[in-house]
Amino acid sequence: MLGLVFGVAILQQQAALLSYNLLALLVVSALFIILLLLKYKLVPWMHLPARFAVAALLGFVWASAYAHFYMREELPKKWENQDVVLTGTIDSLPFQFEHGQRFNFAVEQVRADGVGDLTGIAHWPSKVALSWYGADRGSDMRQVTTVQPGERWQFKVRLKRPHGNANPLAGFDYEAWLLEQGIRATGTVRLDKFEPEAIIYNRKLADFVWSINNVVEYSRAKLRDRIHAALPGQQYAGVLVALVVGDQREIPQSDWTIFNRVGIGHLISISGLHITMVAGLFAGLVFYFWRRSFFLNISLPLRLPAQKAAALAGALMALVYVALAGFGLPAQRTLIMLSVVAVAIWTGRISSFSAVLSLALGLVVLADPWAVLSAGFWLSFSAVGVIVFATGGQGRVKPQESRAAGLIASLRSASLMQYAVTLGMIPLTMFLFGQISLISPLANAIAIPLVSFVVTPLALVGSILPALLSGWLLQIAHVFVDFLARFLTYFSASPYAVWTAPVPSFWLFALAMAGVLWLLAPRAWPLRWLGLVCCLPLLLQTSQKPAEGELAVTALDVGQGMALLLETAHHRLLYDSGPSLGLDSDSGSRVILPYLHARGINELDVMMISHNDNDHSGGALSILKHLPVGLLSTSLSLDSPIVQTAKQHRRCVGGQSWDWDGVHFEVLQPGSASYESTKWKPNARSCVLKVSAKLHSILLAGDIEAIQEDELVNSIPQKLKADVLLAPHHGSGTSSTEPFLKVVQPELAIFQVGYLNRYHHPKPEVFQRYADFGIKRLRTDESGAISIQFGASLKTSQFRQENARYWFDR
Repeated sequence: MLGLVFGVAILQQQAALLSYNLLALLVVSALFIILLLLKYKLVPWMHLPARFAVAALLGFVWASAYAHFYMREELPKKWENQDVVLTGTIDSLPFQFEHGQRFNFAVEQVRADGVGDLTGIAHWPSKVALSWYGADRGSDMRQVTTVQPGERWQFKVRLKRPHGNANPLAGFDYEAWLLEQGIRATGTVRLDKFEPEAIIYNRKLADFVWSINNVVEYSRAKLRDRIHAALPGQQYAGVLVALVVGDQREIPQSDWTIFNRVGIGHLISISGLHITMVAGLFAGLVFYFWRRSFFLNISLPLRLPAQKAAALAGALMALVYVALAGFGLPAQRTLIMLSVVAVAIWTGRISSFSAVLSLALGLVVLADPWAVLSAGFWLSFSAVGVIVFATGGQGRVKPQESRAAGLIASLRSASLMQYAVTLGMIPLTMFLFGQISLISPLANAIAIPLVSFVVTPLALVGSILPALLSGWLLQIAHVFVDFLARFLTYFSASPYAVWTAPVPSFWLFALAMAGVLWLLAPRAWPLRWLGLVCCLPLLLQTSQKPAEGELAVTALDVGQGMALLLETAHHRLLYDSGPSLGLDSDSGSRVILPYLHARGINELDVMMISHNDNDHSGGALSILKHLPVGLLSTSLSLDSPIVQTAKQHRRCVGGQSWDWDGVHFEVLQPGSASYESTKWKPNARSCVLKVSAKLHSILLAGDIEAIQEDELVNSIPQKLKADVLLAPHHGSGTSSTEPFLKVVQPELAIFQVGYLNRYHHPKPEVFQRYADFGIKRLRTDESGAISIQFGASLKTSQFRQENARYWFDR
């Protein structure tokens, strides 16, 4: 099973899928090795490597075939950003937000004006993710109608192929997640015009279409509605929704920050722990009543052993609870593990818990080869594996002569498990997230029993009982969640709540993991103190920094927005903070802070916000709230919330300059007089920054337009020449004039733009203008994050090219 997982994991690191002919050759090779094992007696030590190799080959082939099958559905490129009419059913629990709703849509028919039925096109996406935004007041467009799971609708939509931000280290791979969900296109619903003779495209065709998935999703929606009805406007209603139906989207990012800092994020959903708890509780009740058979005048244990009845009941209850979670992939993993245990009990093969765990591991990977890309997959199986290793597989406490002795033994066993999990998961947590919660043991000691044995049962029972009882139970559950949140908020505010360090390399992680296992080995194991020596490199590593006089620049992929990190030997500056993505989500919390933490960067010397546009300043507040910033430099108004939040603020004005570690920084615009004028838009006041290392320089131009470019060209042309240019205004048609490019003379231009953005940046004629000047062009929507090293030469790396995966839309 470990060989199988290894083969699947290797496939998920590939830039392209092998052809069917090569996959067939691998299968033949595996069969050949199997025949050799059967026919010839190999040296005993060769048997295990040979079996591992066969399993790895078969795992690689299985994951490849699986990927080929699901990736055959693809939106044709010529239909990207084109209007089509889809007919189908609402396939998921809709998420309502301030400006609209999001949902998955199972496609039954595709039509296009002037073309007709497109359903016959081979492998058109069978499931798409849609967003339906409302019309503004006074608009001549129709408002949004709330949809429900199972309804059949017709929508006029504009689709695009799966695409997400691509950043190193802590970046969330949205494209891989969509592939795992079976979603091969995303899009928006086009609003109908509110005119007498306008065609109504967006209309409901049927109230409910019967299918198992629709019944499950409809039931989840009703349970969610009951919770909201009982807790109108309550702050933590979203937490109860997550515990009952597994929908975490209503929990604000600010709450997630607290939960993750204290290490209880795994509890705020239908987690494996909750599924196991509910299944175990139900199995225990069945076991108790089955042995006594009080409700029948027969002896049920004589017909079926109580252990088998309990195992079957627990597995069925787990199936019901996983259905409540919408058969989410983490919940599926727990269901498979519990099902394996139930089958082991029924077949009398429960002798080795490690074998049961390995079988569950293999089945999970067979059912979902992309599970190996999930942090939850590795965390859940590793946690169980560490417990098995540390306890020697002894899951039960031996009978004691007295209750006191039994209680002491139980506490000792629980303490050993907590110690093993806390210590054993440090290397993996550092490798996945670059941080560990120092107060996690204390927080979990309180949160696990409270959430698992009080809040979750109250929420589950409260969501299905009649309204009067339901309201009381849900209110009580909310009181406990509120108490827990207040307690956790207090402790998470401590600067010592979380310890961060750069994300280690794989080999450093492997060394630390070996050291931890050495420490957790039985007491008789020799030289256990060597385990600490193996962990020291992980604990003592520092963030990589440029040499004196050199500069490192990282243009992060934040979609349609700007965010660049500039690093010298001992200082760091962030230029712009990307866009705000919603009421409680922005590039600061989603992209920039995770990247900085993964790099081990815990403070910024300067953050410069070029001007007051959402795509440049949207993430600034999140960064200021969660990261120390020495100086905020902006062109924003002094009453801006961003300026008010900063500890120290300075307006950027042309002529300001400073030197860091042999690197010169100089602000070229705006002039001080522009702050006294009301005729200029925010773009015109963009902070223009020139940064010069020993041999090379970069010009960061914000969103300046033709007028500001002309002012620079005519006033300080000698200061404009740079080797790298951040394309002004994302390459809009109002910037990057020929005189400006002639003076700057860059070798390389960076365009920070969103994929198929609504502004159509960069404009084709402007993009071509750069090519006509012989300038190399890189775009974050194609390259992902772009890193440039300013040393003896310019060294450029593109995340999507250097970390290519077969699911990237390149």
